[in-house]
Amino acid sequence: MQRLYFLAPNADTTSDIADELNQMGLTQDELHVVGRNWKPLEREGVPVATVRETTDVMNAPKRGVPVGAGLGAVLGVVVHYVLGPSLVVIVPAMAVFGGLFGLWTSTMIGVSVKDVKVSKYKRELNRGSLLMIADVPSEREETVKEMVRRHHPEVVIDKITARDEARPVGKGH
Repeated sequence: MQRLYFLAPNADTTSDIADELNQMGLTQDELHVVGRNWKPLEREGVPVATVRETTDVMNAPKRGVPVGAGLGAVLGVVVHYVLGPSLVVIVPAMAVFGGLFGLWTSTMIGVSVKDVKVSKYKRELNRGSLLMIADVPSEREETVKEMVRRHHPEVVIDKITARDEARPVGKGH
């Protein structure tokens, strides 16, 4: 799957793109819209992007759990040597606790880290543009982009690039 972003100037254009993508076989679960004036689109059935699509909440735990578990295990070993070998269960227990703590903290941080493209287009979104997020099968990416370019030349088409991946910002799920 490829995540494509379509920055549209208004709700009518966004609605047209959603209809065209639905006709191409994309489901409601694969389309989401972000922007200030999303209510009319929601009434038309275009799904509004949630925290899951607009923040790093789904990817942050992938980093937080291993780090937390590792730190918990190290702390467990330290406690094991300080309190004595009678507490053998302390190392795995601290690793589990550390993993859970890492899950919780990374999720809290992930909620506050905006998706790289939502951040990039923040100014335009504040001015009334809408950002459609579409999860497209990789083999259909060029077909979808070509259709949008042909019908809506005013729309900016974007996707996560290798440069975006290298930045310390979020990538929605």
